[in-house]
Amino acid sequence: MEEKYGGDVLAGPGGGSGGLGPVDVPSARLTKYIVLLCVTKFLKAVGLFESYDLLKVVHIVQFIFILKLGTAFFMVLFQKPFSSGKSITKRQWIKIFKHAVAGCIISLLWFFGLTLCGPLRTLLLFEHSDIVVISLLSVLFTSSGGGPAKTRGAAFFIIAVICLLLFDNDDLMAKMAEHPEGHHDSALTHMLYTAIAFLGVADHKGGVLLLVLALCCKVGFHTASRKLSIDVGGTKRLQALSHLVSVLLLCPWVIVLSVTTESKVESWFSLIMPFTTVIFFVMILDFYVDSICSVKMEVSKCARYGSFPIFISALLFGNFWTHPITDQLRAMNKAAHQESTEHVLSGGVVVSAIFFILSANILSSPSKRGQKGTLIGYSPEGTPLYNFMGDAFQHSSQSIPRFIKESLKQILEENDSRQIFYFLCLNLLFTFVELFYGVLTNSLGLISDGFHMLFDCSALVMGLFAALMSRWKATRIFSYGYGRIEILSGFINGLFLVVIAFFVFMESVARLIDPPELDTHMLTPVSVGGLIVNLIGICAFSHAHNHTHGASQGSCHSSDHSHSHHVHGHSDHGHGHSHGSAGRGMNANMRGVFLHVLADTLGSIGVIVSTILIEQFGWFIADPLCSLFIAILIFLSVVPLIKDACQVLLLRLPPEYEKELHIALEKLQKIEGLISYRDPHFWRHSASIVAGTIHIQVTSDVLEQRIVQQVTGILKDAGVNNLTIQVEKEAYFQHMSGLSTGFHDVLAMTKQMESMKYYKDGTYIM
Repeated sequence: MEEKYGGDVLAGPGGGSGGLGPVDVPSARLTKYIVLLCVTKFLKAVGLFESYDLLKVVHIVQFIFILKLGTAFFMVLFQKPFSSGKSITKRQWIKIFKHAVAGCIISLLWFFGLTLCGPLRTLLLFEHSDIVVISLLSVLFTSSGGGPAKTRGAAFFIIAVICLLLFDNDDLMAKMAEHPEGHHDSALTHMLYTAIAFLGVADHKGGVLLLVLALCCKVGFHTASRKLSIDVGGTKRLQALSHLVSVLLLCPWVIVLSVTTESKVESWFSLIMPFTTVIFFVMILDFYVDSICSVKMEVSKCARYGSFPIFISALLFGNFWTHPITDQLRAMNKAAHQESTEHVLSGGVVVSAIFFILSANILSSPSKRGQKGTLIGYSPEGTPLYNFMGDAFQHSSQSIPRFIKESLKQILEENDSRQIFYFLCLNLLFTFVELFYGVLTNSLGLISDGFHMLFDCSALVMGLFAALMSRWKATRIFSYGYGRIEILSGFINGLFLVVIAFFVFMESVARLIDPPELDTHMLTPVSVGGLIVNLIGICAFSHAHNHTHGASQGSCHSSDHSHSHHVHGHSDHGHGHSHGSAGRGMNANMRGVFLHVLADTLGSIGVIVSTILIEQFGWFIADPLCSLFIAILIFLSVVPLIKDACQVLLLRLPPEYEKELHIALEKLQKIEGLISYRDPHFWRHSASIVAGTIHIQVTSDVLEQRIVQQVTGILKDAGVNNLTIQVEKEAYFQHMSGLSTGFHDVLAMTKQMESMKYYKDGTYIM
């Protein structure tokens, strides 16, 4: 085989140039195109920031007209669309006209969004490759989204947009978006601002939504233009003709605007250089470099290598943008009241940029479906042979709406998850009402409490997700299933509460030394509303609290499912395995949710009590005293949860089963035909499963199945509902005794089991 095909063929991926499969490292001949692409994206960011400054003094229609005019002049001059290529038919001219109209509309949405939310946010939202947006839409609305990685990328993209909408607290940008009556200098801008106001959001947040719409329109526009570009003789020729038609369309409109509106520009000659920069960097250079790189490299690589530099450039320019032209334009605009730091960075923008970079990298990467095969050799004809795992064929992804629909159905089917979901909806409703009223009345206390409740909702979301995951079916990798996720969720919720109690305690101690004066306005109604909501949660999750005291019923509804006991017998030993149901269980997830609600309830009570004492007696020290008392109560109530969760994670024998298991092990000694047992291990796997393994030694003439049934019945009555039994016959011991002294050690261990000591607290030792 090696002589026929050579060593390079069989070298594999690590065997030099003859390796199989693509290597995701740019080769030397592609490096220059990658550098060119990065430089182009950097210059495009410069052009967008220049465009933002120009749009302060130039009407948006005039601005688009000048860009189209400069681009059409350059492309007609160099592409020669009329003298090269086949002649264009009348029907194709109509399609080019439609193409030009659609291009003007998208440009209008793009640059109007630029005026609303600034160049930094425009670059983050609008400068995404078509492949990124198409992958995003396929994940959201189709069943062939590309697997978990693509779904994760889509989630990152959505989180980035949400960060810009909810956490981009850019006060300066909000002030810039406020426009007095009569600010609109044309019917077009008035119509656009009215449409944004109709949405009920601030102008700069409306710009975010507008740019998202423009991005989707741009991708659809490019997709629809592919066939037309082939018909007319190429993309470059289509762009040249489309820009030329756009100039002819916008020319009458520009003339009317010039006559009917007052221009803010004192000297158009001074704007020649800025417009030239924008035309070359934004319109011409970016188009040609993208066309070249798409031919020389894969489209996915172009998207990955192009998104990172433009986003990083946007962040850098947003913080350090200074240019002489900027000062000149501000002087033309006569906006002395505006600060010079217009492109400020907020926490929401930085987080959004990080998520956009991650999503662009994930969504633009090629799908790995079908690449799970492992090269195992070659056929006699030289065909490579691959071995595929079963998961490569069984794996299938589903769209996010369908996943949400199925998850919601599973949530509503089970009592615990249904209660968490209903209370989460109630909590979110109260939170958003509180935030809305706080913004409406400009009350910082209401806004702060609203965000505090929003943080509490995250604990409910984690509990809901844990309750949902715990019912997922076992897989080849997670063969025990996901039942322990509830234990982990309760443990994490407990740690969160400990951290909260610690910081409240430290802050209370500091305020005890120097009690601050408090504005108690609106504290009482907000606290009463929060108390009512939390009391509903206390009633809903009280069964989880009852479970902590050893109640036999609770949140864990175990279905009695059992399989026939079976033994894998060999000449000298066998194996048995059984499943049953446990009557008791510790649902740490529900306990964690209950303690979170209890902590909020205590907080509301503390605020009400301290408010009454402050208003009636002026005792400002009441607030830190109540907070200190609440922090101690939270800590004392959460310690048992963390202790129990740690014991489960450390595979401790369930305390409530210790006595029963001790009695059950004594009963095993009395079974006829059973010589002894060894290595008994019992632990709680999840809220409804107590697992165990044990080795039993039986005589040679005994029926193994009968012994397994008796042992299983005894241990099942003691609470073990997932039992594995290893049967070892007497002949096996005789064989082992001839090989080593291990047989005598086993017998000595068995005798020690009979002298087991039992303490009052229920524990025992061998």
